[in-house]
Parts: sequence; C-alpha cells; structure tokens
Amino acid sequence: MRSLAIAVALAIACPAAAQDLTNDYPTEARADYVFACMATNGQTREALTRCACSIDMIATILPYDDYVSAETVLRMRMMPGERAAEFRIPITTSIVADLRRAQAEAEILCF
Repeated sequence: MRSLAIAVALAIACPAAAQDLTNDYPTEARADYVFACMATNGQTREALTRCACSIDMIATILPYDDYVSAETVLRMRMMPGERAAEFRIPITTSIVADLRRAQAEAEILCF
C-alpha cells in the first residue's frame, strides 16, 4: 500500500512524472500480461477489465526493468536441471518477491 500511496502522491504532485512511471511498460508487455491473466481468470469482459487494471497497478508500483527481471527469473526457474538452480539464489528471490508484492497489491485493488 505504501508504494501505491507514493504513486498517487506523485500523480497529484507531478502529473508528468506519474505519467512516465505508469507508461514505461510497452503495450506488448501489457497485452501479454492481460492475455495470461485472462487465461487464468476467464475470457470475459470483466476479466479483461480486471486484468488491465492489474497490470496498470503493477506499472505504478514496479519499474518496467524490475518487472522484466522478475519475469525472466520466473521463466528461468522453470528450466530443468542445474541451470534453473542459478535462479534460486537469494538475490533472484528478492526480485521475484517485489513482483509478487506488486501483484498482490494489484489483486486487492482490481479483483
């Protein structure tokens, strides 16, 4: 909630800065997230609205570069064998934890 409060305060105090924070995710990344979210939550108009809200909230909380890092770690962890172990070290766990927190906040607000 603290991150959300900061984003809201930025939006009020400096609309241009808030715009930069929320629009640094490319459309393709937002669409990929919404497609995956809808596959999980149903292919309905309501799911579309909620999933779009979710990625918008995540974008206000987590910079795009951090989002990409976390998504990369999650994908690499799914690999079999020793290569995946490299992505289970504490620093990568922290990167994923930041994404999970942003997703949890977005879920509270959007679902």
